[in-house]
Order: sequence, then structure tokens, then C-alpha cells
Amino acid sequence: GGTKGILLTRMAAPSSVVEFGLLKAANFAAIKHRDQKRKDPFGTPYINHPLGVAYSIIHEGGVSDLDVLQAAILHDTVEDTDTTLDEIEKEFGAGVRSIVNEVTDDKSLGKDERKRAQVEHVLHASRQARIVKLADKLYNLRDLLKSPPDFWDLNRIQGYFVWAKKVTDGIKGECPGLEEGLEQVYQSNITFKGVQHPVLPKDTNLEAFLQDYYMSMRATKN
Repeated sequence: GGTKGILLTRMAAPSSVVEFGLLKAANFAAIKHRDQKRKDPFGTPYINHPLGVAYSIIHEGGVSDLDVLQAAILHDTVEDTDTTLDEIEKEFGAGVRSIVNEVTDDKSLGKDERKRAQVEHVLHASRQARIVKLADKLYNLRDLLKSPPDFWDLNRIQGYFVWAKKVTDGIKGECPGLEEGLEQVYQSNITFKGVQHPVLPKDTNLEAFLQDYYMSMRATKN
């Protein structure tokens, strides 16, 4: 019995460097995020998010660059766990470290400052980091459409969409497949307390709306 198990294990081993690299990143992220949940009402395991981001990059974006895919799986480990950039580099190389660093928020800043910084940072980010950022936003926005956090009001939900569009508008032309998905999301409606609302407020100065959103984030902890 033991020999059979060993043979099966060997036969099931990944057949390529890419497969092994993706499994290694997924395993690393699963361990790091093991105690974390998403903000949705269902308490979805956090690992669903980075895996979904990587899947979107392959499936919708048509991108198969291993550094990009590993960075997508690892993109929240430094920001939200005890992982260090040195640890990322040791396990996955300097290229992945660089991408993860580019998409990691500075947690020493206030929530509103971090959101403003994202808008600026993407303008100067590498193409690899921009692809991760596009897929990250696409996943988060789709999540928000399906199941917004119970403690978010309509202004906060719409504010997130307006802010996300400001970020993604700064990196158009990088990945048409992901951008097409985002465009569909921005034209969607969201149901809030039984009423349909456009995710981007109509007949509204969106820049002023965004500034109000930033101000509201100053006092927000969750």
C-alpha cells in the first residue's frame, strides 16, 4: 500500500516549472492568509481572492508570465500578513518581489492617503504591476456587486467604484481582456436595500464625489 501511494504521488507531481511555481505561490499564500476572511457577509476565506485574481489574469487577460501570476497570488501577503519582501525574494525571486512591492500599500498612511497614493502609483508602475492591479480591482468590484459588506452604506459602495475607476483609468491599454471586464462592471447596477442604483452615480460630479469619499475614509477603520 505504501509503495503505491508513493508512486501515485510521484506521478501526480507537476509536469512543468510553471505549474510548480503556481502551486508553490498558492501554498505560500494559503498559509499566510489562513486566518483571514473577506469582508463579505459570508466570511469567505481570504485565499479565494488572490487565487481569483491570478485566474482572471490567465483566463480573461491572456497573460501567462509566471512572475505576474505568482505576484498576483502573493499580492496581499506583505500588506496584510507578517510576510516581508525579503521573504518573497528568497522564495520567488527578485522579479516577483518587485511586482509585489509595487502593488503593496504603505500601511503607515491613513486609509484616505493610501487610496490617493494608488491613483498616483499606477501611473508610474511597471506593466506587470499594472496587470496585477487591474485584475485585483476587477475581482474586488465583482465581489462588491455580488455581496457588499453589511456595514457599508450606498455612498461608500459607490465611492469605491468611483475610486477604482480613477485607478484603472490611469492604466488603460495594458490588458484589453481585463479592461473589457472592468468596463462591463462600471456600467452595472447594484441592489441596495431592494433598490437598483448605478455603481457610478448619475448626474454627479464624480471628481467631487471622489473627494468626499476620501474624506469619509479618514474616519474609517474597516
